[in-house]
Amino acid sequence: MLSIDPKSLPIPKLHQYLLGAIGPRPIAFASTVDADGNDNLAPFSFFNVFSANPPILIFSPARSGRTNETKDTYKNVKVVPEVVINVVNYDIVHQMSLASSPYAPGVSEFEKAGFTALDSELIKPKRVGESPVQFECKVNEVVELGQEGGAGNLIICEVVKIHINEAVLDENGSIDQHKIDLVSRMGGNWYCRADQNSMFEISKPITTCGIGFDHLPADIKSSKILTGNDLGHLAGIEELPNETDVNEFKLLELSELFVSLEDEPEKLEQSLHLKAQELLANNQLKEAWLTLLAFNN
Repeated sequence: MLSIDPKSLPIPKLHQYLLGAIGPRPIAFASTVDADGNDNLAPFSFFNVFSANPPILIFSPARSGRTNETKDTYKNVKVVPEVVINVVNYDIVHQMSLASSPYAPGVSEFEKAGFTALDSELIKPKRVGESPVQFECKVNEVVELGQEGGAGNLIICEVVKIHINEAVLDENGSIDQHKIDLVSRMGGNWYCRADQNSMFEISKPITTCGIGFDHLPADIKSSKILTGNDLGHLAGIEELPNETDVNEFKLLELSELFVSLEDEPEKLEQSLHLKAQELLANNQLKEAWLTLLAFNN
């Protein structure tokens, strides 16, 4: 394990470690205007949502690590404290990247990157028409984290209007995570696409409490097959299946395996653990437990 004092590193190296390790990061495609009303559009991956009541988004246009220059976005919100944060999906990722080019102040990235500039309803900056979700925001506060190159500037924004393309909604009126097709930033030149190949579901234990690692049977906890992540999945169950369910599952689903390996208990146990691992990968928690508990039944 490499242990590093961040103060001992050159800023570019520290920046690479931070961005390489902390990701994927959502992208704030921020639209602002200067004192003369000129449009500016730039992406920032130091960004997230921090409150729902009030609805607060924060992004950070950091000082250049090379020149210590501040971004036009930062300068603009200091003069006109308003911003549209446009969500970036796969359909506009190359246009978004083009908009990050170092165009001169006063040059419209809307025009350079081929975006449709839509009037906002409550604030001056324009919205990106091609973005699936657009947040009109008032800037509540700007927190400057330092004066040297690489220092961030937290733009704390309160959402005053939300615009959502209905094409990304499901039948319940919620944003469908497959339809919205979001992208995010990784380290270097890498991005991540949130599609069916990369997304998976885990039920959140909001009102439930799993049994925990300390209540896992010893033979399962010491498995040579199951990983710590597998054990964490297993430990999330609220209550172990009863003996009747285990026996029924063993008879219907595992009888062939038990018959073929009845004289090889060690190999049988390993096979059951491998099968349970496959079931966990498919989010079949109860079936995985039934498989594991069948060994001693």
